[in-house]
Amino acid sequence: MNYLRKITVIGVLCLTFIWNTEATAQGDGGRLFGNLEANTNFYMRDSAIGAADIPQYDNQLFGADAWLTLNYSNWGFDFGMRFDMFNNSQLLNPTGSYNDHGIGRWFVRRNIDDLTITAGYIYDQIGTGVIFRAYEERALLIDNALIGVRLAYDLNDNWRVRAFTGKQKRQFSHYGSVIRGLAVDGFVQVGDERPAIFAPGFGVVARTLDDDSMDGIVNTLRFYTPEDRDGLDPKFNTYAFSVYNTLTYGPFSWYVEGAYKSPEIMFDPLAIRSDGLGGKIQGSLIKSSGSVFYTSLSYSRSGWGITLEGKRTDNFSFRTDPQLELNFGQINFLPPMSRQNTYRLTSRYVPATQELGEYAFQADVRYSPSRQWSFNGNFANITNLDGDLLYREMLLEVRYRYQREWVATVGIQRQEYDQDLFEGKPGVPMVNTITPYAEFLYRFTPRNSLKLEAQYMSTDEDFGSWMFFLAEYSVSPRWIFSASAMYNIDPTMTDKLLYPTMSVVYTTGANRFSLSYIKQVEGVVCTGGICRLEPAFSGMRFSVISNF
Repeated sequence: MNYLRKITVIGVLCLTFIWNTEATAQGDGGRLFGNLEANTNFYMRDSAIGAADIPQYDNQLFGADAWLTLNYSNWGFDFGMRFDMFNNSQLLNPTGSYNDHGIGRWFVRRNIDDLTITAGYIYDQIGTGVIFRAYEERALLIDNALIGVRLAYDLNDNWRVRAFTGKQKRQFSHYGSVIRGLAVDGFVQVGDERPAIFAPGFGVVARTLDDDSMDGIVNTLRFYTPEDRDGLDPKFNTYAFSVYNTLTYGPFSWYVEGAYKSPEIMFDPLAIRSDGLGGKIQGSLIKSSGSVFYTSLSYSRSGWGITLEGKRTDNFSFRTDPQLELNFGQINFLPPMSRQNTYRLTSRYVPATQELGEYAFQADVRYSPSRQWSFNGNFANITNLDGDLLYREMLLEVRYRYQREWVATVGIQRQEYDQDLFEGKPGVPMVNTITPYAEFLYRFTPRNSLKLEAQYMSTDEDFGSWMFFLAEYSVSPRWIFSASAMYNIDPTMTDKLLYPTMSVVYTTGANRFSLSYIKQVEGVVCTGGICRLEPAFSGMRFSVISNF
């Protein structure tokens, strides 16, 4: 029956697309558009760097991921469909092989006066996403779309109400729990000559556990001792509330959000319980309410750009099933509190957001006294609720631009990173790094440019110290040629190893093709504070992005 429903949806949308051809010829304004993203990996075993002992290197030697999106608008409707394919993919499980294909998303949307109706797979969020965010991050194979119905009604030009209900997507099926929510967002201006602008909002989300999830919790608690089970009475319904506002006044912008979650059963990987035989087990179900407070203050004027952020999180794990871990079944999204670095070595250690408890603060200061000079300083500090340091970063960067010919950037980063916590490597020490880096970009002509990068990471922990070099030549708008090398100059766990990468990118019209030879060390891949451990990679990669 599931396949029958999918075939029916495909048939309806394909018929719609066929009508589009006729509609365009008749000039009724119908529009068909979409895009393709495809990645192909050819795996080459290299046990020296750890690229071995998983299916892709041992026997499959090939893997591919692809997403084809089609959208059509006509007669006041918007239709959308996306085909997803995974062949020997590492995205779901970095050490496993995932194979499946099917309709990854479809939706129908219609505006009727002030009411917008959406049915199908929906992406949306409340506030910054602290209590609800349905979103997609393909690099981590996170697709937390809500399969259901969403209504949005404009009360007037300044106020909107949204309501939704459904279940969260799980690859080509869905989780069992039911999610529903309501949000009210507004816009208020006070004053005329120098107005203060308020953008307040309120949201509530409820999750009702399905029978299978509840049975799983009950069965887990059966193996707890009476003392550890005391007070852990599971409930079917959990509620989360959020109040938020953005105040804009002159060069200042201040965002503040507070959220509360009613008490529920959740999994704490650090909690200790008895094994019933006199020993102890780490990792246990607990019951607690949750809270988040997040604020951001920014100032921008006369060459200055200053942003201050703070966040306190306490037991705010909110999932479709409380026993799910890692990146599975997350209903909400907690804003990250570290700098989004772009250089290879400065972005090697990135802290994952801690949903069970963290104090986090970040300050970013930018100053440009002229068109030639710019300065950037960043400080981030993350601790647990007991004050123990989890992550700290300090960065200083200077950039100089000489007319339109060349740009030079130099900087230095200092990091402290709890690898035990963030990567699940028990007993390893805190990683301490110092990373100076430099970049030089020279434009021979408006279309031809050369970029050079040099980076050095000094550390006695993890794999040890690294050097990284990159050269990239661009012939705009069609060609990009690049070669880089990452060298374990002072290793602690392996011999001195070289990790080279060579790639060529070709762009023609709306199509972009890239071919790369890659050797990559094991590390953490993060997108917006959501992270996972990525194994070493060795092989060829071919990618296509096409928009039509």
